[in-house]
Amino acid sequence: MVQIGAFDRLERKIELIRGELIEMNPAGPVHDDLITYLNNWSVRSADPLQTLVTSQTGLDLPETQSRPKPDLMWIRLARYRASHPQSADVQLAIEVAVSSLSYDLETKRRLYAESNIQEYWIVDSQSQCIHVHRRPFQGDYQHRSVYSLGETLQPMVQPNAKLDLTDLFVG
Repeated sequence: MVQIGAFDRLERKIELIRGELIEMNPAGPVHDDLITYLNNWSVRSADPLQTLVTSQTGLDLPETQSRPKPDLMWIRLARYRASHPQSADVQLAIEVAVSSLSYDLETKRRLYAESNIQEYWIVDSQSQCIHVHRRPFQGDYQHRSVYSLGETLQPMVQPNAKLDLTDLFVG
């Protein structure tokens, strides 16, 4: 059903995670504001000759029987009309957590690491920080860190792109 797009036009956000359909909580204004900010920053910051920025689009991870919809992705520049991006296309995956922090820190982290997604950020709206996961190895990330207010963060794929966390959360 997922492969033929049976869930693509639903009003609710549903993801296929490890063969199970998971209904996600509806987005509130804080969630939407952070995604809008990150989307605008990403479009301004990503190299348009190598990166396409997408928001809440499907990601095919057949090796884990999953099709999550990260809140934001930086993916290899290409057209994805015939299929959704796959893990090898992802340069950066970002999830915004308002009520989903533990799910994003555990379930999604492992899923993305097992799928060899090189960099994964979790934007924690409650604590006003970003959990950064880099360099997947044997089903988890080798490098984990947390960036807080007053700091800047750069994606590995685009080190000149600087995200100011104070502006993201407070601005």
